[in-house]
Amino acid sequence: MKIYTRKGDDGTTGLLYGGRVRKDSALPTAYGSVDEAQAALGVARAAAAGHGELGDILLDLERDLWVLMAELATDPANRDKLTPGQSLVTQEMVDKLEALIDDISDRFDPPTEFVVPGETVLAAHLDVARTVVRRAERDALATGLTDSLAIAYLNRLSDLVWTLARWKEGGSSRAVRQ
Repeated sequence: MKIYTRKGDDGTTGLLYGGRVRKDSALPTAYGSVDEAQAALGVARAAAAGHGELGDILLDLERDLWVLMAELATDPANRDKLTPGQSLVTQEMVDKLEALIDDISDRFDPPTEFVVPGETVLAAHLDVARTVVRRAERDALATGLTDSLAIAYLNRLSDLVWTLARWKEGGSSRAVRQ
């Protein structure tokens, strides 16, 4: 089997469970942004080598994003074919992020003002990943899906990634000079 099919040469892409849409339409734009977020988390995970638990957390998040991409890659008419937790974001997935945010937040004193990213290379990678997740959230919103937890998941994910960055930098520069 070859990696190329030539089917997309006309500017369309196939959706999960059938159908084709333009590559620049809302669904491919959204799952493409989630794909970028997953890659950005992968870069952060590579930078986290030697940070133990953080690498495991990031790998779990990357796996969750496969679920989210599957949901966004499905024509709304075929949503009934999705499997919770495998191709459909669940409330449990969102709840897991909230529990992680609470757990990690208890490990450090969070900054009380805006921060300047870049205290450490790892935290900077996490901050880049957070901004990509925020874009993915905006793009997912543009799909108009109303019966999806994708937006809630991405919203919590960006909060979690911000929390992870602050945890790993161990201190931060203030955004406002004194």
